[in-house]
Amino acid sequence: MDLELRHLKTIRAIADAGSLTKAATALGLAQPALSAQLKRIERALGGELFERGRFGVRPTPLGEFVLARARIVLPAVSELQEEAERFTRSWQDRRGFRLGGTHGPLLGGLVDRLAAAHPEQSVSTYTSWSEREIAAQVADGRLDFALVGTCGAAAPPERERLVWREVARDPVFVMLATGHRLAGEPEIDLADLADEAWTDVPGDGCFGDCFTAACARAGFTPSSVYETDTASCVHLVQVGRAVGLCRATFPPTGGIVTRPLAGTPLYWRHLLGWHPETYAHDTAAGVFAHARTAHAEAAARSESYSAWLASPGADVDDRAGDGGHNAGTGG
Repeated sequence: MDLELRHLKTIRAIADAGSLTKAATALGLAQPALSAQLKRIERALGGELFERGRFGVRPTPLGEFVLARARIVLPAVSELQEEAERFTRSWQDRRGFRLGGTHGPLLGGLVDRLAAAHPEQSVSTYTSWSEREIAAQVADGRLDFALVGTCGAAAPPERERLVWREVARDPVFVMLATGHRLAGEPEIDLADLADEAWTDVPGDGCFGDCFTAACARAGFTPSSVYETDTASCVHLVQVGRAVGLCRATFPPTGGIVTRPLAGTPLYWRHLLGWHPETYAHDTAAGVFAHARTAHAEAAARSESYSAWLASPGADVDDRAGDGGHNAGTGG
């Protein structure tokens, strides 16, 4: 009998369970059938793998040797299968672009540019509040590219498996109703908003830590935060119920003005990620260039951001503080 992967799985199951009875249950076999199978495996390997005792089984020296190899071989084969499946999915979809992104117009801008540049190829999108979910789908081969963001210098998700490149780095602005008492100011101190209610979209970034830390440095704790969808955030700001943080590229919206925060206490990094062992790697340079152009176009549409960029010393690398924010209401 030739040794097969299923035999190694059986040996590992017996060792993990500590008894033939428990292993049989875990494997969905009758105990006599498992015992017979174990004897065949032992004959093939030339000796006993387990010592049977009153309290179950334990590996013999030969069993320990085989188990040590099994613990290397089985994960390696599982990883090979996952990589092969990911490659197959990527190869099957090689004539298109599967993009994943969080909320904000940058994803729309990238879709527009790719569709215009490659009219013969399909462009599909998947959106989620969770940067981690999107990154995991790219790592598993279900998406080609992730267009997400991180707070300040925070590391991106799945950084061990994906390649990440920074598309742009923006200051975080504040959204105010056009009738707000500070709407006419060229820039606003975060401390001047200490008595305001805030609104933001959900996400798994570091809003809680970074925003709260920035407010603490400004000498206050936010009184309340309404976490809701983008449209509701915009509405709450428009009616004066709350103020909100946004990326500087937030598009012009009726009833709202966006203003920079003095000293740039918060900033946002736009990132493009892909798996280095899929078809996406061959097209990444072009997709990255389109993403940068889409960002530049979004920045140009924002009067407040254009004014900030034209101001003396407008360099987010120099002016940004230590924190960041999941600036979730757009841009």
